[in-house]
Amino acid sequence: MSAPNAFFSETILLLGGAVVAAPIFKKLGLGTVLGYLAAGVVIGPVFHGITDGEQILGVAELGVVFLLFIIGLELKPSRLWQMRRDIFGLGTAQVLLTGLALTALAYVSGVLEWRGSIVAGFGLALSSTAFAMQILEGTGEVNTKYGQRSFSVLLLQDLAIVPLLALITVLGGGGSQGGDQPFLDFGIAIGAVVAMIVMGRYLLTPLFQVIARTGAREAMIAAALFVVMGSATLMQFAGLSMAMGAFLSGIMLAESSYRHELEADIEPFRGVLLAIFFIAVGLSLELEVLVDNALFIVAAVPVIMAVKAAVIYGLCRATGSPHNDAIRIAFLLPQGGEFGFVLFTAAATAGLMPSSTASLLVAIVTLTMALTPIGSALSRRLLKGDEHEELDEDFVGAGADVLMVGFSRFGQIAAQILLAGGRDVTVIDFSADRIRQASSFGFRIYFGDGTRKDVLRSAGIDKAKIVVVCTQKREITDKVVELVQADYPHAKLFVRSYDRIHSIALRNQNVDYELRETLESGLLFGRRTLEALGVGEAEAYEIGEDIRRRDEERLVLQVSEGLQAGRDMLFSHPVRPEPLVKPKRAMEMDEDPLAGPADVTADA
Repeated sequence: MSAPNAFFSETILLLGGAVVAAPIFKKLGLGTVLGYLAAGVVIGPVFHGITDGEQILGVAELGVVFLLFIIGLELKPSRLWQMRRDIFGLGTAQVLLTGLALTALAYVSGVLEWRGSIVAGFGLALSSTAFAMQILEGTGEVNTKYGQRSFSVLLLQDLAIVPLLALITVLGGGGSQGGDQPFLDFGIAIGAVVAMIVMGRYLLTPLFQVIARTGAREAMIAAALFVVMGSATLMQFAGLSMAMGAFLSGIMLAESSYRHELEADIEPFRGVLLAIFFIAVGLSLELEVLVDNALFIVAAVPVIMAVKAAVIYGLCRATGSPHNDAIRIAFLLPQGGEFGFVLFTAAATAGLMPSSTASLLVAIVTLTMALTPIGSALSRRLLKGDEHEELDEDFVGAGADVLMVGFSRFGQIAAQILLAGGRDVTVIDFSADRIRQASSFGFRIYFGDGTRKDVLRSAGIDKAKIVVVCTQKREITDKVVELVQADYPHAKLFVRSYDRIHSIALRNQNVDYELRETLESGLLFGRRTLEALGVGEAEAYEIGEDIRRRDEERLVLQVSEGLQAGRDMLFSHPVRPEPLVKPKRAMEMDEDPLAGPADVTADA
């Protein structure tokens, strides 16, 4: 079979496995991650449909890269600074204590000598960011307190890969030859991180501003992919993980107005590639190794997971986590991680362990990954019912009660009222110039197309109590209204209408509140004009309120009976537009109260 045909056939197998396995395992309550793993085992080791699992795993790791980028977008630098104690305190303690405990177990087992035991122990101490974060996303608990503590530990583990690789060099005897090589590698890594921060601060936002002005949707998607993959590649050259580079670029864009649009653009790629990553893990499982070492693996896997869970639970409790959170974290992070594959391979190359032992450790890590979704689900049985899990609302756009779509002049005035009332408002708009201007005044506004479901979801519509639609074009407003009513019925809809006809259409769609963009300003303008002509303020106000009442009564009638209601027929009594006179005088003349100046045109 030619290479292109093999590529397409393998792609079809991977996608087909994801399509079949994910719904089945989701329905069984086992989670999609375990389904992808099972699909990989069936496609690869069982039926040998794909034999180059490691090569596919290398490409599919981009799913983890995209996942870390999206997580970075969720975190403001200020929020990351607040997490520093969990990252460098809890995370460092977890790696050190778990690594030492597993090192002792590896040495006592007699499988490895002391140097190989150190690599095995600390390699197994690392957890899988992809598995843990996918489980958190699947349950919607990324932003919970325990979710953030879990992420802090995972982030430190990603950072730990650099000193652990340097440790392999030293243990393998490369330290004496390389001299300052580990220190040089560390310096290069620090320099790359600093370069990422500088570029993110001064280059990324201007880049997206230029692209947004062109209005080229495909260029924005290409730019998002370029930023993620470029930052990942830079970190890889510096000896850090690609996921770390993507995470840093996400952090740099967390406060950008283009954050939600970027998240929506990356999300499809992230979902597909992450699914293929889990399938590739299943493809890489060596059944021969499992069969030959079945007894050892059956004993080692639960012991390793139990030791990790016990250490993590104890550390979490010691650092202030309640019982429920500590249990959740302990059962979320007991598995080995994808970085363990890297460490074990490097250790075998350096002569610290036989290649057969490295394969055995890879098989153990893979099995711990496979058992994690089950363990996470079973952990709920150990939770106490007297604790209430609270979401952390400290994320940009994640906890706002009001989501405003469109930031026209009308929306700007409405937003000022809401902000003055102490309410948070998340605003999305598709105009780069308007975003730049509004951001300078302190508004929380993001670049995005409000007619796209993924953009609304990224902007926090799931937690919004009210969606305020202030777009300028009627057709765009209608699209947003239809989308919100279809997919987010929990949110109330407050909509700015273009004219009277649009108001009638919106009321027929049962929006919670609508207002014509010119009604209030026109009424106020007329009142002030009357006052300038000598009419008293109280009388001018009464006139304005009577006009408002008559307009509303006729609008209600038009919604139920059509646009002509109240103009030609009203309860079988012919009516005609009355002249512009004071309401009291009109009543004295026995005119119909439902007719009035607002009846003259449908555009009022």
